[in-house]
Amino acid sequence: MGNSLINGILFQPPELTYLHPSRRLWLKTKNGERISAVYVDQPGATLTVLFSHGNAEDLGMLYGWAHGMSQMLRVNMLLYDYRGYGNSEGVPSEENCYEDIEAAYSFLVNDMRKKPAQIVLYGRSLGSGPSCYLACRSAADGRSVGGLVLQSPLLSAYRVAISFGTTMPGDPFPNVDLAPYIKCPVFVIHGTLDEIVPFWHGQQLIAAVKDEYKTEPFWVEGAKHNNIESKFLGELLERLNNFLDKNVSARFTETNETNNAAPTSSSSRRGRMLVGPGSSTGFK
Repeated sequence: MGNSLINGILFQPPELTYLHPSRRLWLKTKNGERISAVYVDQPGATLTVLFSHGNAEDLGMLYGWAHGMSQMLRVNMLLYDYRGYGNSEGVPSEENCYEDIEAAYSFLVNDMRKKPAQIVLYGRSLGSGPSCYLACRSAADGRSVGGLVLQSPLLSAYRVAISFGTTMPGDPFPNVDLAPYIKCPVFVIHGTLDEIVPFWHGQQLIAAVKDEYKTEPFWVEGAKHNNIESKFLGELLERLNNFLDKNVSARFTETNETNNAAPTSSSSRRGRMLVGPGSSTGFK
């Protein structure tokens, strides 16, 4: 099966959703093509989530959601559109997705001066592919990211349609093959009634992670592929905050204290909770 045919089936960019130009920043990929991104600053936060969205999504759809998540999780957030999605130039492919997340990561490390240990990768559905890739690559470079969140992830693209016992040649996003080489805490979220990426993908993916980096997964009973945020938001936020506090912030603080940095509290590490009764969350 040719790459162009695979890409045409795998990638389904939605019709462009409007995003005001003042909210957009541009990042350059290795070959000079530009991708669109949004950075949400959360005052006082020291953790930054690099979010890779799912198929049929773009930044225009996610702008309000990103502001809500930034407040509720008390983190900065960087979101980007893959090539061919939203206002991003070029065409989508597996390799281009990897280069796209590298451009976003480079922006955080080189322009925003974030340490890898302060960056949490969050991949939803299709976004689990570039997220697993970057988690694996940062580990190989000896400067692993601080954590990895995978929501409704796939073991590999072909396995969504057919349950192969091994990764077939040319199978895009072979996350299960990368999982053993990831060296940061991994948190997997998956709906038990997921009708697009079967639930067993999440189960087998966390099983492939080394024991020292596994965290308790969140199996969302009765959830489908696209309704976790809309029907299970409270528990999702609770579990995400718990993961960030206990598995990411705590490790980052231990490293700082080992290097004679002044200890900090959990609240100061991740900023002040800005959302309370009557506050706007950005969720609709």
